[in-house]
This record gives sequence, C-alpha cells and structure tokens, in this order.
Amino acid sequence: MKSIFSLWNFLSGRRRKQFYFLLALMFASSFAEIISLGLTIPFLGVLTSPEEVYKHDLIQPVIQIFNINSPERLILLLTMAFIFAAIFAGLVRLLLLYVMSKLAFYTGADIGIDIYRRTLYQDYSVHISRNSSEVFNGILTKSDHVIAGVVTPFLTIVSSLIIVAGVVATLFYIDIVIAASTAAGFGFFYWITIKYTHKRLQENGQSIAIKGVSLVKSLQEGLGGIRDVLINGSQEYYCDIFRSSDMDMRRASSTNQFISGSPRFIMEALGITLIAIVAYILSQQEGGLIPVIPVLGALAIGAQRLLPLMQQAYHGLSTIKGSLASLDDVLLLLNQPLPENLDNECKSIDFAKYISLENLSFSYAKDKEWIFKDVNLKIEKGSCVGFVGTTGSGKSTLLDVIMFLLKPTSGSIKVDNVAINESNVRAWQKHIAHVPQSIYLSDSSIAENIAFGMPREDIDFKKVEKSAKMARISKYIEDLDEGYDTHVGERGVQLSGGQQQRIGIARALYQDADVLILDESTSALDDKTEKEVMETIQNLSGKITILIIAHRLTTLSSCSTIVKVGGQGLLSVKSQE
Repeated sequence: MKSIFSLWNFLSGRRRKQFYFLLALMFASSFAEIISLGLTIPFLGVLTSPEEVYKHDLIQPVIQIFNINSPERLILLLTMAFIFAAIFAGLVRLLLLYVMSKLAFYTGADIGIDIYRRTLYQDYSVHISRNSSEVFNGILTKSDHVIAGVVTPFLTIVSSLIIVAGVVATLFYIDIVIAASTAAGFGFFYWITIKYTHKRLQENGQSIAIKGVSLVKSLQEGLGGIRDVLINGSQEYYCDIFRSSDMDMRRASSTNQFISGSPRFIMEALGITLIAIVAYILSQQEGGLIPVIPVLGALAIGAQRLLPLMQQAYHGLSTIKGSLASLDDVLLLLNQPLPENLDNECKSIDFAKYISLENLSFSYAKDKEWIFKDVNLKIEKGSCVGFVGTTGSGKSTLLDVIMFLLKPTSGSIKVDNVAINESNVRAWQKHIAHVPQSIYLSDSSIAENIAFGMPREDIDFKKVEKSAKMARISKYIEDLDEGYDTHVGERGVQLSGGQQQRIGIARALYQDADVLILDESTSALDDKTEKEVMETIQNLSGKITILIIAHRLTTLSSCSTIVKVGGQGLLSVKSQE
C-alpha cells in the first residue's frame, strides 16, 4: 500500500481537493445507507403489526409532528419514508460512482502527461541508454493499467469499507448477536481467501508487466523493420514472440480475474444459508416468526447490501495485488527528475566571437574507455569547420557534447568565455540547428516537417518555401499534387533517403540559427545535389558558424579548418586557408 500512497505526491492541488470531496461523498453514501437500513425495521414492523408500532413510545414524536391519527396513515408515512430513503441512498451511490469514475479518468490523464513530460526532459544520455519499449509501455499502457488496476480499485475499497462500516454498525444496533456472527463468518472467509491468493496475484501481476513490454517490443521491431522482415521472411519469428508474450499475459490476467470474482458465488450461497438458519431458529421461539420478521428483513437487506460491497472490496484488493508491478514501473517514470530551472526564465547567452573547448573529455560511464580526452579547440564565429575520422572515432559524440546533448565528463565548453552549464544550456541550444544523418520525419505534411515542432497556425509558409529552396528540394515539392501539404507517411516512408535529408536540411535552415551542425547530412545525396546543397551552405559561411562531419573530403572542400578525430582526441587541426 505504500506505493499507492506514493502516487499522492504526484497529484496536483486541484486533484487532491477533488479526492477530499470524494471522501466526503463516501461518508455521505454510508450515512444514506444507514438511514435506509435503519428504516427497515419500523417499515416492516408497521406492515406486520401496525397497532403495536402505532402505540410504541419511540414512534409517538413522529405521530405528533405529522398529526397521524390511525395506524393506516402511519403505514403510508413509513412506506414513503422507506422509499425515499432507498431512492436517496441509490442516488448518492450513483453520484459517488460518477465522481469516482471521472476522477480516476482525469487522474490517469494527469499521470500519463506527467510521465511523458518528465521523459521528454530527460538527458539525451538517458534516452540512448534504455529500451524505448519500456517507456512506450509505461506511458500508453501501464499508466492506464495503474488507474484501472490500482486507483479505481483503491477508491472502490475505501468507498465499500466506509459503507460496510455504516451497514454493520446499523446491524449491530438492531441485533448484536446476529451482526457479530455474520461479520465474523464473512470476514473469516475473505481473510482465508486473501491469505492464500495474494502471492499468486502478485506473481501474475509481475508477469503481466513484463510481458506487456515484450508485446510492445515485438510490435516495434516487427513493424519498424518491416522491409527487412519482408525480405528475410521473418514474419513468423515476430508472430511467435508476440504470441508467446500475449498468451502468457492473458493467462495471468484470466487467472487473476477468476481469483478476484470467485468468492462472490460462495458468499451469496453462504449469506442465503445464514439467513435461512437464523429464520428457522427464530421461528422456533415463542410467538413464531411474525414478531421477528422486521429483524429478518433488516438482516436480509443488510446482507443484500453487504455481500456486493465486500465482494467489491475483495475484487479491488485482488486487482491491486495484481497491478503492483505496473504501479512500481509507473512510479519509476514519475520519479524521473525535471530540470531544476524548468520554471525559471531561461538565461540568455550571446555568441559573438568564438566557441572554446577546454580540456574536454567524455566517457559514457566511469568504467568505460574515453571516447575522447583533453580536447582543446577554438571555433571562431562564422567559420566553417569540418570533422573527419574513421567510423567510431568519436566525431558525432564530440558534436553531441558541443551541443550539450551529452554532458562532458570533464573540461568545459565556453561561448564567448561563458561556460555552458545546466542554467544556460537551453539558451545555448537555441543558437543551434542540427541535421543528423538519419532524419526523423513525422506522419504529417512537408511544411509541418520543415517547421518541426511548431503548431500549424504558427508556421511561416514563406519561410518554409525559402528554406526548401535553399535545400534544393522546392522544385520536387512544388511538382507534387498537394505541394507543401503533402503527407510524407510514417517516418517519411514515401520519400527517398535523399529527399528526407534535404527536408532535414530545410528544417535546420528554417530555424535561422547561429550554428549549423551537419552530421553526415548529405551522405544520401547524389554528387550534383550534394554540390548544390553545399554551395548554399557555403554561402551562409561568415554569417553563421558551420560544423560538418563527412567521410568524403570533397564535402569539406570549402571548410576553413579540418579537424581529424581519433585515438581518444584530436589527431590534428589543419587550416585550409
């Protein structure tokens, strides 16, 4: 239960107030049930023995207030009161269910967006170190599972127990012996059931959580690599992975569902049996069954209220036990730290002179080898610097560190003698436009992909067209039936690699950044198109700072400086002027 209460820390003030209101509504529902059940005895009593009830001392104030002059009018009054109490209790329960369902829904929405937000703000090193399937499953599936399997059942348990307490208290007031026997019998049975099933429920819950990740992973890998799957004929391999995970998950889910629902039928039979036994015993007493009909009626109605409530509570507890593994995974995602300066105004940073790398070193972990060590480099504003080196020499990593996507292990990056750190990193990154080798394209229009991450209504379409022209892709776009409104498909599947790269270049140019970083961003272009694109970029040299990674030296022909990377550092820095 500790994990459940941990969720409270992630709720907004508004949601907490709504939960307090829900708690008050639970007590109101319990009070309504007490009134409804409490009226059972006088109602049934007046039906079986109207004259005795009419003369009873406790009923005299009611007779005087409503000016009742006959037992028949008392029957009508108590009938109406009983009906009103039953309807009122039902309406309160209905309102409780509505508020509880809505609150659970909105809480789930809050948790989902909080996880997504926290995930998006994690360091780049975090994203490249973990399996995206786990994150996707946490955001899309496990957050919903936590609401359906933890929050809603917990609210149901609390609500049921509060109402049960009211009903049991009323039954104790009516007949302490019968109430005590009933509570002891039902309570003992549920205790035994919980004792012998909780371990199985937890094990199944862990299996569901693990297999859920496997399901998402098999879908991602199978559909994400569909070209290779089709060529290699490996469809059945991925189907087998999906089938195995899906069957194991559904098997565990069905078992938990059976365990959660099975006590209901036993308890219903037990309740009817108990009422029958009590009725028989009371019928053998002096006066027969007539005098005790009100008590029996109250017991029957009480049992009719108690059994579903106790089953709801048990079902809720069973569901929670089976969902704790998912809850733990969600809490891990919710505990992802947000940047300390997230809500603070971003510190501005000027870039007028140079970027300086001073004794810059980077390693992915303490026990791993250096990617590069003690790098010293000064990059003048407006210069064009090319980076070359063998595959795996650390070229891309070096640029990732310059962009502060990866934090340096030691040393510093300075812009006009101002060190880049957590407080000003966003200000520095606003100066940068990046074109990676592999361009990510969303399933939206070409214009939306060029102005990536911007609402459509805020897009400057003239600027989009200008950027596309500079990237040498405007003619291709304008020849399309829908032009810049043409959808590119998921991950740009409807475009060639070269077209994707040119859209990526247009995206970078759209940003009007001071620093343009190109990481093998022309590798998929033919020689003619590459030359045209590079001529455009070269024309920007002097206005903006350009950093280029390329394997082909011809791509770097216009660079003022060539930096050779390798051997955990810079092998050479050569000026081409």
